[in-house]
Amino acid sequence: MDSFYKVLDEGQQALAARSDYNFDHPDAFDFELLISVLRKLKKGKSVKVPVYDFTTHSRRREWKTVYGANVIVFEGILAFANKELLKLLDMKVFVDTDSDIRLVRRLQRDIMERGRDVAGVIKQYNKFVKPAFEQYIEPTVQVADIVVPRGGENFVALDLIVQHVHSQLEKREITVRAALASAHQGQPLPKTLSVLESTPQVRGMHTIIRNKDTTRDEFIFYSKRLMRLLIEHALSFLPLKSVTVETPQGTTYEGKRFHRQRITGVSILRAGETMEQALTAVCKDIRLGKILIQTNLDTGEPELHYLRLPKEISEDYVILMDSTVSTGAAAMMAVRVLLDHDVQEDRIFLLSLLMAEMGVHSVAYAFPHVRIITTAVDKRVNEEFHIIPGIGNFGDRYFGTDGPSGWCESDGVNC
Repeated sequence: MDSFYKVLDEGQQALAARSDYNFDHPDAFDFELLISVLRKLKKGKSVKVPVYDFTTHSRRREWKTVYGANVIVFEGILAFANKELLKLLDMKVFVDTDSDIRLVRRLQRDIMERGRDVAGVIKQYNKFVKPAFEQYIEPTVQVADIVVPRGGENFVALDLIVQHVHSQLEKREITVRAALASAHQGQPLPKTLSVLESTPQVRGMHTIIRNKDTTRDEFIFYSKRLMRLLIEHALSFLPLKSVTVETPQGTTYEGKRFHRQRITGVSILRAGETMEQALTAVCKDIRLGKILIQTNLDTGEPELHYLRLPKEISEDYVILMDSTVSTGAAAMMAVRVLLDHDVQEDRIFLLSLLMAEMGVHSVAYAFPHVRIITTAVDKRVNEEFHIIPGIGNFGDRYFGTDGPSGWCESDGVNC
C-alpha cells in the first residue's frame, strides 16, 4: 500500500521534511489509483505500480510492472480504511502486534532504511502514527475475517490462512488448464490460423519427426527443415508494397518489398529457441528476445520466470516462436507480456511446428488479432495435456535430455 502515497506539492514536501506531514491519514493515499490497479490485477491483467521513495517523499520516475495472479496479497495498515477497497478483498486479515513492538520496528525501519533521526521518528509517531492507529486502524478489526495475534510467529494462524486460500482456489476451479480444456470444443478453426500446405514433402517430414524411433540427428535435421518452411510461410503475411526495379537486362520488374518496420523474434524457452536459427537465416539483422515460462508442478499453471526483450519493441512486427502449442496457456502468457510492452496485437505472429485445436482456439479467443501459423494441427490432447498423436516432448528429443516425470517444457509448459 505504501506504493500509493499521493504526490506531494512543495508545501507538503516541506512539511514532510520536518516530520510534520501526516502519512498515516487515509487522505495521504491515492485510493483512486490503488483501486484501479487492484481491479485490473484481479482480472488477470498486468499493471504499472508506482515506486515511492521514502527518503525524498516522492514517486520515482520508473514504475514497476506487476502481473496478475490467482492469489494477490495486498498489505497496508490502512487497507481497511476505504469502503470501495474493502469490496475488492476476498479475505481480510488483521495482524495484531503489541504497541511497543510496533514502535521499535518503526524506529529501526525509518532510521536504517529511510534516513530519519530518532527525534523525528518519535515526533511523527506521537503526533500522527499513534492517533491514526487509534482512529483509523484499530476500529477496522471489526471488518476483518481473521485476526492474527503475535504476527508472523503465529504459525497456526498462518497455516489456517494458507488452507483457506487453497480451498477457495479449488472451489473456483481457476486452474488454467481445466478452463482451457472445456472451451471451444467442436468449433471451426479461426480465420487467424494459417496452416502450411500439407504437401507430400511436408507430410514426409512430419512422419519422420513424429516417429518415436527416429534418431536425434534425423529429428533435428528434419525439424530444422520444417522450421525454415514455417518461417518463410510466416513472412508472406508481412505487409508488402509494390515496387518496380530495373533488371540487369535493362527491363523492369514489378515486385514486392517489405515496409521498413523492424522484425523482432521472441522465443519461448527452451524449445522455442530452436527456431531462432531458421529465423536469422532468412531475416537479416533481426533482433531477438527470450521469454521463459514454466509450469508450476503443484498448480499445473504457467509462470513467468525470465524475460529479455529488445528496447523499443512497440512498433515492431514480433514473431513469437514455440515448438508446440497444446492448451495455449504459455503462448497466451507470452502474448500478454508482449502486449504489456505495447506491441500491437495485430503485429504478433505466433509460430509453432505443431498445435492442438484446443491451443489454437484458446489463443484466438483471447487474442483475436494475433496471427497463428503452424505446419500442422492435431485434434486433441490427452489427460496429461500432451498433443495426440503429437510429437512427444520436443525439447527433450531435440536437446537429447530427459525431463522429470509429468513435466514438459515451453509448451510442455503449455502441455
